Amino acid sequence: MSDVLLPIFSDQLSHGLASLEASEPGESVVLMMEVKHEAMVVPHHRKKLAFIFSTMRHFAEELRAAGWTVDYVALDDAANTQSFSSEMERAVKRHSPKRIWATEPSEYRVRETVRGWEDDFGVPVTIFRDDRFLCSHNDFKAWAEGRKSLRMEYFYREMRKKTGLLMDGDKPVGGQWNFDKDNRKPMRAGEEIRPHYQRSPDNMTAAVLRMVEEEFPQRFGSLDGFFYAVDRDGALESLEHFAADLLGKFGDYQDAMVKGQAFLYHSLLSSYINAGLLSPLEVCERVERAFHEDGVPINAAEGFIRQIIGWREYVRGIYWLKMPEYKDENFLKATRHLPTFYWDGDTKMNCVRQVVLETEENAYAHHIQRLMVTGNFAMLAGIDPDQVHEWYLAVYSDAYEWVELPNTLGMSQFGDGGLLASKPYASSGNYINKMSDYCSSCEYNVKKRVTEDACPFNSLYWHFMARNRDVLENNPRIGFAYKTLDRMDEDKVEALLERADSFLEAMPTAKVSDYL
Repeated sequence: MSDVLLPIFSDQLSHGLASLEASEPGESVVLMMEVKHEAMVVPHHRKKLAFIFSTMRHFAEELRAAGWTVDYVALDDAANTQSFSSEMERAVKRHSPKRIWATEPSEYRVRETVRGWEDDFGVPVTIFRDDRFLCSHNDFKAWAEGRKSLRMEYFYREMRKKTGLLMDGDKPVGGQWNFDKDNRKPMRAGEEIRPHYQRSPDNMTAAVLRMVEEEFPQRFGSLDGFFYAVDRDGALESLEHFAADLLGKFGDYQDAMVKGQAFLYHSLLSSYINAGLLSPLEVCERVERAFHEDGVPINAAEGFIRQIIGWREYVRGIYWLKMPEYKDENFLKATRHLPTFYWDGDTKMNCVRQVVLETEENAYAHHIQRLMVTGNFAMLAGIDPDQVHEWYLAVYSDAYEWVELPNTLGMSQFGDGGLLASKPYASSGNYINKMSDYCSSCEYNVKKRVTEDACPFNSLYWHFMARNRDVLENNPRIGFAYKTLDRMDEDKVEALLERADSFLEAMPTAKVSDYL
């Protein structure tokens, strides 16, 4: 018998977790569960699964070394019933706890499951607030109350004041809050790109890789070249490497895309932060120190910190403010199934092929690749935003629903009608050509619009604008597009729409669930 049973989920791998802090090793049993049900919600990338299971197992060993009793249920355990609730039921029978203490799950669906455990098992359940985030649900709700517009920029400024990051008294360092206009440079030819921190698999990770290969042999994603850190020490080393070697050019080139260069100057820290190996504040404080002590440019430091205390905290606030209805939003009434080339990269569009194949290799793509290539294409093509959401949730190692859903449905697909984004992030091939070298080696011509060899983004852009005119025309940030459309020759518009229709009709599609 134990006093307390402490379930810990895969994104709660923090020694300062609220439920751990409230307990003592001698009176508690930590329960950690690898369950196939969670691996089957969407067809998760095999590197993502390997990362999750390996980080969980390493964290369990750290807890044991710190004196905790850990009941660990491995995926391939013959007795594993493969769901959280059924494994909790077995654990309650094994340990007969007087209480169950859990830190609030990050996903709405899992939180509702945990809320039902007290009735299910007849054991009192306490759910602790996840204080690893800098803005609580109540604080975000209070900030949002009565506002006509929930723009991230205003939330971000409040978070800067709250944390004191890059602040000079009550004023922002550098005289302005946001240096985003300085973070939009394409990569210069011949620019040196320094290597990223990588960790070779240890014996525990190697065993996990074998298990994932055996359990999910047909699943999307390569297991070769696994490079992720899987414990806190490795995550801290990765943070230090980024701050010392890469951060200085992160600002200039954070929106750039280069063929064959998946990482550029991005940190690759999001998976570690979202799993709990690093805290968002310690990461931002290290970046701030690099600005003050090492001469890192303000646009790099501010741009990175904005992503963490601004955007990351903001999308979590939106998620919990609007769920569960938020997941079903479809403002543009998009219904087309996801293209099959999102799974195999079999398309002549070089930009999409590059991003999909790099995603397959690394379980990673940076934010502009996600927003302006695969996300932009999906929105232009009218793909069901729920399918787009499921794909992003499946293929990226840093994707948990609380952070991925608002980014995909709101920011990328405009599915919430402008709650997050002030306009749809729709673009023709011109933006991709400006910010990347993808177009120079593409079979399509980015300068053409209606011929067979014309870049599909060009006709799809006008197709998107035309079919959504009734709901987008009055948006002040894209009104110029309709003025341009109205000035076009009628035959030219018809040719553009016919080219887009022809492309869409020939595009192979499938449901995300087909890839489980």
